[in-house]
Amino acid sequence: MEFKRPVYSQIFDRLYQKSPFIQVISGPRQVGKTTLIKQLFDETHWNGIYAIADGLSHDAIWIESQFNAAMIQQQADPDTSVILAIDEIQKIPRWSETVKRLYDQQKFSGNTSVQLILLGSSNWLLQQGLSESLAGRFEQWNIDHWTFQELHEAFNITPEQYVYFGAYPGAMPMITDEDRWKSYVKQSLIETVITKDVLLMHRIEKPALLRRLFELGTQYSGKILSFTKIMGQLQEAKNTTTLSHYLELLDHAGLLTGLQKFAMDQARKRNSSPKWQTMNNALMSSLHDYTFEQIQSDKKTWGRWVESAVGAHLLSHRGNDLNVYYWNESNAEVDFILDYRGRYIALEVKLTTDRISGLNAFTKHFNPSKIYQLDSSGLSWQQLIAMDPRGLF
Repeated sequence: MEFKRPVYSQIFDRLYQKSPFIQVISGPRQVGKTTLIKQLFDETHWNGIYAIADGLSHDAIWIESQFNAAMIQQQADPDTSVILAIDEIQKIPRWSETVKRLYDQQKFSGNTSVQLILLGSSNWLLQQGLSESLAGRFEQWNIDHWTFQELHEAFNITPEQYVYFGAYPGAMPMITDEDRWKSYVKQSLIETVITKDVLLMHRIEKPALLRRLFELGTQYSGKILSFTKIMGQLQEAKNTTTLSHYLELLDHAGLLTGLQKFAMDQARKRNSSPKWQTMNNALMSSLHDYTFEQIQSDKKTWGRWVESAVGAHLLSHRGNDLNVYYWNESNAEVDFILDYRGRYIALEVKLTTDRISGLNAFTKHFNPSKIYQLDSSGLSWQQLIAMDPRGLF
């Protein structure tokens, strides 16, 4: 039996209840959106049609054709609902207008037996269509990278393997052959996402610059560097505005983000230097020459990998109620600040003694609800990545 992610069960429940809304599912590639549909269609509660808009010839007429086929299937078996799942919907021009028309026509006729699921790997482009045409007609689900706990249940990996090999489930069977694993991550994941989800879907004037920014930012995961300093290592970069925009696209693609500095006012957050953070440690490890064994023997480097893995874990849980920041002042730094519904905690990953902890300074400035120092004597990083960070509050 295939492992079912908890979020899958939540989506199934909506469909069991025959939700009158369109179910919109977005998330990076290789996080299980297609597997969700496969498991969904294995259920006996409904019939299903899965269509993927991954070709240049697909247009609004193609969407309507798929919908009509679902209607015919429903008429052939009136007692069973039909699910029409369209993947990579954001690649079709003016898709939201067509979906709106078909949805409204069905609702007006009183026949709502065809339930629509729209999937996409570009949350940014999906949001454009949703806000333009489908307001009030959808429920949205953002599926993030797998957590350690999910990977442990599905593949029995260790916390240390999660730190190095990251969280792509499709790559897990290859981790015993590191050369093959690195090649798969670089060619089938990184290259595919950048080529299909970023370069083809957005106007990118300097594709080589975007690729280099991804590589450099991933190598600096866990470090605070201003865009100005990054520009010094990118000869093609002419201004920080372009770099900031490219980083935003990489964030939407589930590759790389820049954590903002914690502050009480939004302006100071936006103007801060980013703390570079990969969203999956597989990206970081695949671009380095270290082997799994070598990296664990280098305490300083291993500590940075662990900090990056903790950051990726926290990001996989962020949402409307949970935000992730960092904080620094002079020589004092706190690795992560979590803001949960107006309460915040300070979290420091302490595997080495090469840096002064900023927990005392942060506490004096902001009086957080709680503070945590991840080390061998208290809460360990292994325990943290096995839990929902909301439990820290």
